[in-house]
Amino acid sequence: SLERADITEGTETGVATNDRLQIVDGSCKPIEGARVDIWHCNAVGLYSGYPNQTGGVDTTGKTFLRGTQFASANGIVEFQTIYPGWYAGRTTHIHFKVFLDEKTVLTGQIFFPDALSQFIYQNVPPYTDHGHDRDVLNGNDNIATQATRASFAYVKELEERYLVAMIIGVDPTAESTATMGGMG
Repeated sequence: SLERADITEGTETGVATNDRLQIVDGSCKPIEGARVDIWHCNAVGLYSGYPNQTGGVDTTGKTFLRGTQFASANGIVEFQTIYPGWYAGRTTHIHFKVFLDEKTVLTGQIFFPDALSQFIYQNVPPYTDHGHDRDVLNGNDNIATQATRASFAYVKELEERYLVAMIIGVDPTAESTATMGGMG
């Protein structure tokens, strides 16, 4: 039910962003048909689908900023979304899962330049509604530092939005016990 390109649902405001991901194997051959799920928090740091978030907010049953697509012949998926916000204890990021067949192949996160994030959070509503006193940046986020620079997005400013891009290499023989069920 979440197979879609625009994951804002028309309700989430923020800096327009296209997230373009290319799924490839170890020889950089595109993987057509790979299922890619992404999800991230909104401009004020809230995820859809979770109870008891900051300020007691409950978004159970909501699906904003979550989506699924299947990779094209070139291994590409592209989501229309907003620049992710932040929440205490984590740096700016987007979650993703890549599935081949019925097996989870890769779970990861995409990280963003601290300077760009800080500029947006200090100057652009509705991000300014959340404040800009982040407690964690890329350099002190345990997940970002373990993921290395390979997990940092290429970000390009376009006329009306940002393009966020990443090539994600997966091992088609990798397996886990996770099912094709939900995201996150």
